[in-house]
Amino acid sequence: MKKIVLAYSGGLDTSIILKWLQINYKAEVIAYTSNIGQDLNKKKIIQNAKRLGVKKIIIEDLKNIFVKDYVFPMIRAHAVYEGVYLLGTSIARPLIAKRQIEIAKKFKAFAVSHGATGKGNDQVRFELGYSFFGKKIKVIAPWREWKLQSRSDLIKYAKKYKIPIPKDKKGAPPFSVDDNLFHVSTEGKVLEDPRNAPPEFIFQKTISPEKAKNKVTKVKIGFKNSDPISLNGKKYKAEILLEKLNKIGGANGVGRVDLVENRFIGIKSRGVYETPGGTILYFAHRAMESVTLDKATMHAKEKIMPLYAELVYNGYWFSKKRLNLQKIVDKKRNQVNGEVVLKLYKGNITIVSRRSKNNAYSLKKVSFEENKTFKKSKIEKFIKFHSKQLHKQ
Repeated sequence: MKKIVLAYSGGLDTSIILKWLQINYKAEVIAYTSNIGQDLNKKKIIQNAKRLGVKKIIIEDLKNIFVKDYVFPMIRAHAVYEGVYLLGTSIARPLIAKRQIEIAKKFKAFAVSHGATGKGNDQVRFELGYSFFGKKIKVIAPWREWKLQSRSDLIKYAKKYKIPIPKDKKGAPPFSVDDNLFHVSTEGKVLEDPRNAPPEFIFQKTISPEKAKNKVTKVKIGFKNSDPISLNGKKYKAEILLEKLNKIGGANGVGRVDLVENRFIGIKSRGVYETPGGTILYFAHRAMESVTLDKATMHAKEKIMPLYAELVYNGYWFSKKRLNLQKIVDKKRNQVNGEVVLKLYKGNITIVSRRSKNNAYSLKKVSFEENKTFKKSKIEKFIKFHSKQLHKQ
């Protein structure tokens, strides 16, 4: 029997897709779940897949690879889409797509499939990854093929085939949620109207800033070769460090974003994002670079950041363009070493201190006290030169 590898979460959408693939393609479906730090119920995933007759269920832990090889390079680039979005969903898809193709090749599957909707960006991100690693493997995108047009149609289909329908915290069919170690995104239902405030019960990783404790929390983050390696003086594996920062940041109301974004496919959508640990790392890394990198290097990174972020958002993680930009980002990463102390308070982050042995910052040169290291006589020539530039086109 021919085989299909499905990116399977165990939730409603992918359970319906699994059944649909079995019926319409008369194929054996291999249920593949990558653990990248989402709220994962292994027992439930296996139970739901077996209920649908799945014989091969693969659940693998990719948390370390995800954080170390995907999230951290993006943090080094200070990648932010449209000013606020730290790309938590975007960065997860390339890794899942890569592993799906590798598994498809291993089990000689003729196709791979995903649960991304026909209006979203994820279909592009998945399929660009599939194309990069497995051009000869067929891609099945149910949302673009089947006759189910809405969430209501899905519910009817689930009831027909006795697929369990989960409920949200209010007992209604759930919001569209994407969860991983880096972030949580929530979309759909009342959030589709940007006039509506997000209900507090949708938030999973963060407490409301108003309800956060009335006390400052200090964190000290150590960096080596531009990646975070320690928290409050203790070294951790990449995924453990991020997990701890998520808890600390979430308890202080850090990392909430409500964004109406421009999707790659050409429509606007509204998403509510929680990235507590990632937001802390973003602030800390910028602070670390401010005292370790020279002006030219920092400004070169700033210029390419919007393009880098857009490439990640659009699913071009494996592209030569993104890889070439990463080389610029990482050109002097060996200099970005030291420690940054931050204060967290009710959703806010404040830099307290920066320390590094690789110091591009000169205390002598900036001191208001008299010193011989800074040539004041050169300033007049500097100003005259740039005065002339004002009249050039």
